Amino acid sequence: MALRRYHTVLFDLDGTVLDSIDMILASLRHALQTHLDWDPPDPILVRGVGTPLREQFFDHAGEAAQLRGHAAPDEALVAALCATYLDHNRAHHDALIRPFPDADQTLARLKAGGVKLGIVTSKPQGTARRGLRVTGLEHYFPVVIGADDVRNTKPHPEPVFTALEALGVPALGTLFVGDSPHDLHAGRAAGVATAAALWGPFPRATLALAEPSHWASSLAHLLDLDAGP
Repeated sequence: MALRRYHTVLFDLDGTVLDSIDMILASLRHALQTHLDWDPPDPILVRGVGTPLREQFFDHAGEAAQLRGHAAPDEALVAALCATYLDHNRAHHDALIRPFPDADQTLARLKAGGVKLGIVTSKPQGTARRGLRVTGLEHYFPVVIGADDVRNTKPHPEPVFTALEALGVPALGTLFVGDSPHDLHAGRAAGVATAAALWGPFPRATLALAEPSHWASSLAHLLDLDAGP
C-alpha cells in the first residue's frame, strides 16, 4: 500500500466520506425558497459547501438581494435561514445520509495498516458524529474536529492544526483528503499533503486552483497513491 508513507489521514466529511451533498443542497434550497422565494441552480449552492452554514446563507442571501432587489441580509434573516435548513436537514438526515460505497472497506484497510484517522469538517461536532454513527463509520475516527471546536473554520488551517494536536502527530507525513477547495487550502496552509477527492461536487478545474498534492478518483484509490518523496 503506497499510502503507508503517510502515518495519518484526515478526511473532510460531506462529499468525501459521506454521500450527503444531495441532502445538503435540498435543505439549502428549501430554506432559500421558504424565506427568499429563490431557487438557485446547484452550481451556486455548491460554491459554499464545506464552509459554515451561517457564512453560506449570508453569501446566498446577499446574492439574492442583488438579483431580486431585496434589502441586504441581516442577522435575523440568516438566523431564520439556518433554523429552517436545520429543521429540514434533521427531518431527513438519517434516511438520506449514506457512506460512499468504498468508504468502509478503505477505512478498514487504513486502520489495519496502522494509519491514524481523523475528520475535519465545517459541521458542528454533534451533527458530524451523528452522520458517522448512522452510517456505521464512527469507530474509525478517534478524533472529529467540527466548526464548534475552533475559532477559524476552513479554509483557515486551524481545524487541521487542531486535529494534528488531538491525534498527537506532526504535519509531515499527514494527508488531508477533501472534495472542496476550502479543504485543500486549509491543508496546504497547515503544511500537510492534500488529496483532491474527485467524487465530490466540485469540478477538477476548481480544485486544481488549490494545487492538491494528489488526485484521487475514489476513496479506494487512496490506498494506491504514490506518496512521493
